[in-house]
Amino acid sequence: MARPRRIVLIRHGESEGNVDDSVYERVPDHALRLTETGRGQAREAGERLRATFGDERVSVYVSPYRRTHQTLRLLDLDPSRTRVREEPRLREQDWGNWQDREDVRKQKAYRDAYGHFFYRFAQGESGADVYDRVDAFLESLWRSFQDPAHPPNVLLVTHGLTMRLFCMRWLHWSVAEFESLSNPGNGETRTLLLGSDGRYHLDRPFERWCTPEPYGLTG
Repeated sequence: MARPRRIVLIRHGESEGNVDDSVYERVPDHALRLTETGRGQAREAGERLRATFGDERVSVYVSPYRRTHQTLRLLDLDPSRTRVREEPRLREQDWGNWQDREDVRKQKAYRDAYGHFFYRFAQGESGADVYDRVDAFLESLWRSFQDPAHPPNVLLVTHGLTMRLFCMRWLHWSVAEFESLSNPGNGETRTLLLGSDGRYHLDRPFERWCTPEPYGLTG
């Protein structure tokens, strides 16, 4: 099995929806574009990633949303060393289709009280639903490692919640641990590094906004 040396997750740059939530009433979530600030964040992230990958090959999986595709393009990775696949299972949490601004604000308050993992948006998904599709993607990813010529790097261009849930699944975090962590900022990365012990370790933690309170022995 040709396990990659690093698996990098990057959140898209700042989007129109990150600065103006009224845009969801007019534009589908998947069609939102990067702001000028977001484009700058993607370019800066690209400089760091190109230095990290050097001359090594990279297997890229990108969420099908416009803002993630724009982010990937602005990373300016060498196309001769990258293999790119669109991966719908890495998309943003579905919040429903055309969104009523006040209703979404009300539902976000409900989610904060109920829990981000279990609360399901009306006509949308819960964090648990996203976890399930991330789990299905991981099975496909592991099968790809069977190829002895698999690149030494994997890059996932995705969304903040999806990044946390990917790490939750990979590192076997409890729900309480997941709930205690914040999303990364726009254009930020987290990297799973293959250690000498044969295990993957996160290069730096997600910011914690509260102390986990598990129901049982897991924490």
